[in-house]
Order: sequence, then C-alpha cells, then structure tokens
Amino acid sequence: MLESFRRMFTPGENRDEELHKQLEDLRAKTPVPVFWLFGKTQSGKTSIIKFLTGADEAEIGSGFQPCTRFSRRYLFPSPEAPLLTFLDTRGVDEPGYDPAEDIALFNESAHVVVVTAKVMDHALENVVKNVRTIRHSAPSRPVVLALTCLHEAYPQQQHPEPYPFATDPPQETTPPLPEGLLTSIDEQKRRFHGLYDQLVPIDLTQEMEGYNDPNYGGARLKEVLLEALPGGYRRTLITLDEATKNLSDIYARHALPYILAYSSMAATAGAIPIPWVDMLILPGIQTRMIYQLAKHYGQPLTGERFMELAGTLGMGMLVRQAVRGVVKFIPIVGSAVGAALAGSSTYALGQAFCYYYSGVKKGHVPNPEDLKRYYKEQLSKASELWKKGERP
Repeated sequence: MLESFRRMFTPGENRDEELHKQLEDLRAKTPVPVFWLFGKTQSGKTSIIKFLTGADEAEIGSGFQPCTRFSRRYLFPSPEAPLLTFLDTRGVDEPGYDPAEDIALFNESAHVVVVTAKVMDHALENVVKNVRTIRHSAPSRPVVLALTCLHEAYPQQQHPEPYPFATDPPQETTPPLPEGLLTSIDEQKRRFHGLYDQLVPIDLTQEMEGYNDPNYGGARLKEVLLEALPGGYRRTLITLDEATKNLSDIYARHALPYILAYSSMAATAGAIPIPWVDMLILPGIQTRMIYQLAKHYGQPLTGERFMELAGTLGMGMLVRQAVRGVVKFIPIVGSAVGAALAGSSTYALGQAFCYYYSGVKKGHVPNPEDLKRYYKEQLSKASELWKKGERP
C-alpha cells in the first residue's frame, strides 16, 4: 500500500491520464445533487448557494464556469470531487433570451429547479414565460419557488417570529405579518400557478445587516429541497449539513466538504463488485484528497512528509484495503460492505491529516500515537454511520 502511494508521487504522464479517466468514470457514478437556479439577476441565487454550501461569495464567483452561452456551472467544493452542483442561468431578465439551449443541456442532469424571485418584484413576465417552458419540458421534475428579500416588505423592522411559512395559511407571528407582504405572496402564487411544487419565502442576509435571523426561512428551504431530491441524492445534502453545523474552526469547516466529496467517490469505487479493483483506484483518490487538504492548510506536502504520515497509519490502511477485496467475493453484501469500508477509511484518513495540519498551524506536531488514536476514533465514527446507511 505504501508503495502504491509512493508511485503516486512519481511523475508519469500515462498513469496520470489513466487515473484521470478513472476519476471521471467515478464522478459520473457518484450521486451528486444538481440544482438548477433560475431567476433574474440579484434575485438571491448566490445567497442560496452560499447558505447551502457555507462557501463565501468570492469562492462561488470564481468557482462558476461557463457551460452554455447563457449559463454557468458551479461544482462544490471542486470540479474534481464535487459534492453538490449548481446550474445558474444568466440573463433571464434580458429581452430576447431563449432558454432552449439550456433546457436541452440541463433537462437530463438537473434534479431540482429552484426559481428565485424577489417577493416584491412584480415585473416577472419574462421569468414566468421561461419557467413555463422549463416546466413543460420535464413535468415530473420538482420546481421550488423561492420568494426572496422579504425585508423589502417591512423596511427597518425585524423579521416576524417564529418563521410562519411552514404552514398554509401562515402561523401567527410577533409582530404580525405585514399585509403588503401577504398580498404580494398571494400575487406571486397566482402568477406562478401550476409552475411550481413548493413555495418557500426566505430572506438570506449578511450578519452585518443586523437582522435577528440572517438565514430566515433557510431551514424550511432545506426541508423542501430534501423532499424534492431523489433518495440516493438526498443523503448528500443531509451529510453536509450534519457534518458542518457543529464545527467552529474555519479551516475544518472549509476542509470537510472536500473530505466528504472524496469519501463519496471512494465509496463508489468500493462498491464496484470486482475484488480488489478499488485497491488500484483508492490510492489515487486518497492522495488527491490529501494534496487538496495540504493546500487548504497552507502546508505544502512533500513526498517525504507524506510517507512519514502515511507510514504512521499505513498498517491499518493496508489491512482495510485487503479486507475490502475479500468481502467482495460475497454476492450483493460484498459491494455494500466494500463501499462502507472505502468511504469510512477515506473519511478517517482525511480527518487525521486535518488533525495533523491543525496541530502544525498551532505550533505543535501531533505525535504518532495521537495521530493513530484520532484516526481510529474517526474511523469508528464513520463506520457506524455508514452501517446505518448514512455518511459521517
């Protein structure tokens, strides 16, 4: 196993090309939810992405890549190992925009369409026209209508509490919901009638703006998106939310999506029902993950340092690789167990390297015994969750 890792650090164009092809194949098989965001500019699309991922606006802005003449794609946290994908249609409010090209491309890949509209914006004829085309092109695909910027209906006031729009009619609040807001929501319901499955009023603001809840309605939006997603893809969003909500360390919060993404890819490789095939792929996945983590922590990883750290954990990794190969001889069960072992060991490995880098940034290097202990703790945690059909 250590020799496999060592070869990963040795330049080789053919091997890199082969690994790239393997990773491309795994990405196509790994369940990654795809959200199609559709609405006018400044209607809250980036705020929704920021809320769902925890990424800042600069990361999101630089991460978007053009995919058609009018649209762009954002793969979070990275194009190589995505956990979530967002499709953003540009120029919805521009005269003459024809969505035909985007519909042709996105119809097969988008799992949920999220239409964004400011609740007080009633100049939406072009948006409605295009949403009708999208709806008719794939009637069974869920469409969520997110009405944004609620505070524009009650300027200089705090949000009514508790969040009232989880029920219809809305709950009573303090202060009462402004009549103008309710009238505007009813008008949007009429305007988009028959074009959406769920409506969620939200107000996602920055903390500096001073609202009592900067993610007003955000929890409800997540609930609705989870209900809309296919089962296999739903778990990804739950994983990201559960794994990051209790992390206070900024480095750990930003590193975790990479660990989860590569772990999901490793689980996909581990589920391939061919004994020991993942032993050829997993070293590449795990090495790519570790390089990404090293870059994130500002700790360039040399081959010597990598071998030192991998050597500390090497025996456990080697044993688990062998076990993965053996269990695949068991029909049906073997693939499930292989996926769990591959995913959980990759997750534990990523967390162990983060533990190491975090210690280095604080001025002390964890000793080998501490590193082994932490790796085993994370492996145990991940394994238990995978047995329940969950992710760490």
